Amino acid sequence: MFVDVAKIHLKAGKGGDGRVSFRREKYVPDGGPNGGDGGRGGNIVFEVDPGMRTLMDFRYKLSYHADDGDDGGKKRSSGKSAKDLVLKVPPGTIVKDEKTGKIIVDLSDDIKKAIIAKAGKGGRGNLHFKSSVRQAPTFAEQGFYGEERDVILELKMLADVGLVGYPNVGKSTMLSSITKAKPKIANYHFTTLFPNLGVVEVIKGKSFVLADIPGLIDGAHEGVGLGHDFLRHVERTKLIIHVVDVSGIEGRDPEEDFESINNELFKYSEKLSDRTQIIAANKTDLVYDDGKYKDFIVKMEEKGYEVFPISAVSGKGIKELMLRVTELLETIEDVEIYSDDDMFVYEEDDKFNEIDYKVIDGVYVVDGIPIERLVYSTDFEDIDSVRRFQSMLTKKGVIDTLREMGIEEGDTVRIFDFEFEFYN
Repeated sequence: MFVDVAKIHLKAGKGGDGRVSFRREKYVPDGGPNGGDGGRGGNIVFEVDPGMRTLMDFRYKLSYHADDGDDGGKKRSSGKSAKDLVLKVPPGTIVKDEKTGKIIVDLSDDIKKAIIAKAGKGGRGNLHFKSSVRQAPTFAEQGFYGEERDVILELKMLADVGLVGYPNVGKSTMLSSITKAKPKIANYHFTTLFPNLGVVEVIKGKSFVLADIPGLIDGAHEGVGLGHDFLRHVERTKLIIHVVDVSGIEGRDPEEDFESINNELFKYSEKLSDRTQIIAANKTDLVYDDGKYKDFIVKMEEKGYEVFPISAVSGKGIKELMLRVTELLETIEDVEIYSDDDMFVYEEDDKFNEIDYKVIDGVYVVDGIPIERLVYSTDFEDIDSVRRFQSMLTKKGVIDTLREMGIEEGDTVRIFDFEFEFYN
């Protein structure tokens, strides 16, 4: 089975918590803080594996979670950072942010490895909070959470040239006759179930990758049949060879077939209308209406297309076609399949900064990740730690917001599992 689209959930590792610790040495009666920092969590990294051809590995496992960093230790010992979780993908994989639809990275020729979900950094140990007025801080910092996101993986094959055309026009036969690819070939009107790749070299040292894009049908641009599954592979090609059956043995009109397929291509992406395209007039060995066949060639040439009469079965005309393709590829620039507007812009997730407020049965409830980190970095049995907690609530604007909500002295405030009476 060929799988070229997958949706998965990613969660990078959380940073380890900072440690609260003090020196307890025999000859150091007033030992200071020596709590170490937490280790960084694991990133989630995507890396190209040249040996992979599909996204099958992501069909059954849909969620990936990198390890968390270790907590800090005593004697200034930092916690161990977690290893990155590396996920292998085939060349040509585009990673999109599911929420925005924007492209995070295109893992093609230029980029082989990228961090897709960034790990949380470790929290600072109490060593960092010592000051002239706070000699023995009894609090440390909680580790930061890693990024969490849903992504869509799309495989767009890295081929220089794409073979397009209706099913059963001879594309697979043509691919197998000029490359070492072994596509399944039969005389049927059902399309091939997955694209095939092959390498062509008719001029020594000037090879290119040729892809048999499975047979398209009317409505493919709207997803009819396997429409979008295959059309996305045409986008990367620099040149299109449009294979047309000119034999007439099945009663098909080659000009109608040609226009119909192009209509599907252009409706799927306007960019494809500017793609260099040449015509391979196949099955010339079976032509029974010579006049209609020649008329087709004249019409196509009048429209500006180069037409190469070929027979994929006998090999007639194939070398001449491939020589011309090799020449054209040297003059065609690399294809840009998306613009800067399509690219994902990294911004810190709002949930890491947002503080939520609500009133439930007369109780003012405050929560959110910034408050969670503050709560779990506080020792509520230590007056110094509690004072820092109150100071941080003021700095984060929590006190002012509660006043704006109408809180009065003596009202109850719930912050996670802790409840307090509000006093001005």
